Amino acid sequence: MVKELDFCKLEFYGNYVICNVYEGETISKKRSNELTKVLLTHFKEKSFVYITHRIYSYSVDPTIYDNLSKIKTFTGFAVVSSNLLVQQTAEVEKLFFRKPFKIFNDLEIAKEWATIIAKS
Repeated sequence: MVKELDFCKLEFYGNYVICNVYEGETISKKRSNELTKVLLTHFKEKSFVYITHRIYSYSVDPTIYDNLSKIKTFTGFAVVSSNLLVQQTAEVEKLFFRKPFKIFNDLEIAKEWATIIAKS
Protein backbone atom coordinates (compact mmCIF):
# COMPACT_ATOMS: atom_id res chain seq x y z
CA MET A 1 0.00 0.00 0.00
CA VAL A 2 1.23 3.51 -0.82
CA LYS A 3 0.08 6.68 0.93
CA GLU A 4 1.16 10.22 0.08
CA LEU A 5 1.22 13.11 2.54
CA ASP A 6 2.06 16.73 1.74
CA PHE A 7 5.72 16.17 2.58
CA CYS A 8 6.42 12.48 1.92
CA LYS A 9 5.46 9.19 0.32
CA LEU A 10 4.96 6.07 2.44
CA GLU A 11 5.15 2.48 1.20
CA PHE A 12 3.70 0.00 3.70
CA TYR A 13 4.82 -3.61 3.98
CA GLY A 14 4.04 -6.35 6.51
CA ASN A 15 6.12 -5.08 9.41
CA TYR A 16 7.90 -2.00 8.10
CA VAL A 17 7.29 1.19 6.20
CA ILE A 18 9.59 2.97 3.74
CA CYS A 19 9.33 6.74 3.75
CA ASN A 20 10.65 9.11 1.10
CA VAL A 21 10.57 12.69 2.35
CA TYR A 22 10.43 15.27 -0.42
CA GLU A 23 13.24 17.68 -1.27
CA GLY A 24 13.69 20.64 1.06
CA GLU A 25 11.15 19.56 3.67
CA THR A 26 11.64 19.79 7.43
CA ILE A 27 10.43 17.02 9.70
CA SER A 28 9.24 19.09 12.64
CA LYS A 29 7.27 17.90 15.66
CA LYS A 30 4.05 18.77 13.82
CA ARG A 31 5.01 16.73 10.77
CA SER A 32 6.30 13.90 12.95
CA ASN A 33 2.98 13.79 14.80
CA GLU A 34 1.09 13.65 11.49
CA LEU A 35 3.31 10.84 10.27
CA THR A 36 3.05 8.95 13.56
CA LYS A 37 -0.75 9.10 13.44
CA VAL A 38 -0.73 7.53 9.95
CA LEU A 39 1.73 4.82 11.05
CA LEU A 40 -0.20 3.88 14.19
CA THR A 41 -3.47 3.82 12.28
CA HIS A 42 -1.99 1.48 9.68
CA PHE A 43 -0.03 -0.88 11.95
CA LYS A 44 -2.49 -0.69 14.89
CA GLU A 45 -0.97 -2.86 17.67
CA LYS A 46 1.52 -4.56 15.34
CA SER A 47 5.26 -3.95 15.82
CA PHE A 48 6.93 -2.12 12.95
CA VAL A 49 10.18 -0.55 11.77
CA TYR A 50 10.45 2.81 10.03
CA ILE A 51 12.88 2.98 7.09
CA THR A 52 13.70 6.41 5.74
CA HIS A 53 15.13 6.17 2.24
CA ARG A 54 16.94 9.49 2.06
CA ILE A 55 16.98 10.16 -1.66
CA TYR A 56 16.35 13.89 -1.30
CA SER A 57 17.85 16.54 0.94
CA TYR A 58 15.68 17.50 3.93
CA SER A 59 16.12 18.31 7.60
CA VAL A 60 14.94 16.62 10.78
CA ASP A 61 14.33 18.13 14.20
CA PRO A 62 16.16 15.53 16.36
CA THR A 63 13.88 16.19 19.34
CA ILE A 64 11.16 14.19 17.56
CA TYR A 65 13.00 10.98 18.44
CA ASP A 66 12.19 11.31 22.14
CA ASN A 67 8.45 10.88 21.52
CA LEU A 68 9.01 8.19 18.89
CA SER A 69 11.11 6.18 21.35
CA LYS A 70 8.09 5.98 23.67
CA ILE A 71 5.86 4.20 21.13
CA LYS A 72 5.83 0.56 22.19
CA THR A 73 5.14 -0.87 18.72
CA PHE A 74 7.79 1.30 17.02
CA THR A 75 10.65 -1.20 17.28
CA GLY A 76 13.39 0.28 15.10
CA PHE A 77 14.54 3.02 12.77
CA ALA A 78 16.69 2.68 9.64
CA VAL A 79 18.28 5.34 7.46
CA VAL A 80 19.23 4.36 3.91
CA SER A 81 21.63 6.57 1.99
CA SER A 82 24.94 6.26 0.19
CA ASN A 83 25.68 9.94 0.86
CA LEU A 84 28.40 10.30 3.52
CA LEU A 85 27.03 13.61 4.81
CA VAL A 86 23.56 12.11 5.24
CA GLN A 87 25.08 9.15 7.10
CA GLN A 88 27.01 11.49 9.41
CA THR A 89 23.86 13.47 10.15
CA ALA A 90 22.03 10.21 10.89
CA GLU A 91 24.77 9.30 13.40
CA VAL A 92 23.84 12.44 15.35
CA GLU A 93 20.10 11.65 15.09
CA LYS A 94 20.85 8.17 16.41
CA LEU A 95 21.87 9.70 19.75
CA PHE A 96 18.29 10.85 20.31
CA PHE A 97 16.51 7.54 19.61
CA ARG A 98 16.46 4.93 22.38
CA LYS A 99 15.69 1.88 20.25
CA PRO A 100 17.56 0.07 17.47
CA PHE A 101 18.73 2.63 14.89
CA LYS A 102 20.85 1.53 11.97
CA ILE A 103 22.31 3.23 8.90
CA PHE A 104 22.50 1.39 5.57
CA ASN A 105 23.83 1.96 2.06
CA ASP A 106 21.42 -0.59 0.58
CA LEU A 107 17.62 -0.59 0.85
CA GLU A 108 17.32 -4.38 0.49
CA ILE A 109 19.61 -4.97 3.47
CA ALA A 110 17.63 -2.42 5.49
CA LYS A 111 14.42 -4.33 4.66
CA GLU A 112 15.97 -7.60 5.88
CA TRP A 113 17.10 -5.93 9.12
CA ALA A 114 13.66 -4.37 9.60
CA THR A 115 11.93 -7.73 9.25
CA ILE A 116 14.16 -9.22 11.96
CA ILE A 117 13.87 -6.24 14.35
CA ALA A 118 10.09 -5.98 14.03
CA LYS A 119 9.72 -9.62 15.06
CA SER A 120 12.00 -9.43 18.10
